[in-house]
Amino acid sequence: MKSVMNKKGQALVEYVLIIALISVLAISLVSLLGGYLKDAITKTSCGIVGQVYEKGEKAGEGYCKDIE
Repeated sequence: MKSVMNKKGQALVEYVLIIALISVLAISLVSLLGGYLKDAITKTSCGIVGQVYEKGEKAGEGYCKDIE
C-alpha cells in the first residue's frame, strides 16, 4: 500500500513540473513577442474602424490614425 502512495505522489509532482515548465515557456514567448502581437491586433482593428495604421518606433507602439 505504501509504494502505491509514493507512485501517485511522484506522478503528481511530475505533472506539476510539466505544467510549470509550459507556463514559463508561454510567459517568455508572450513577453518576447508581445509587441508584435499587439501591433498585429492594432493593425487589424484600424482596418475595422476605417482608420490607418501608423507604425511606432518600437514593436507594440503602433496606433490608429484618422485618414487625412
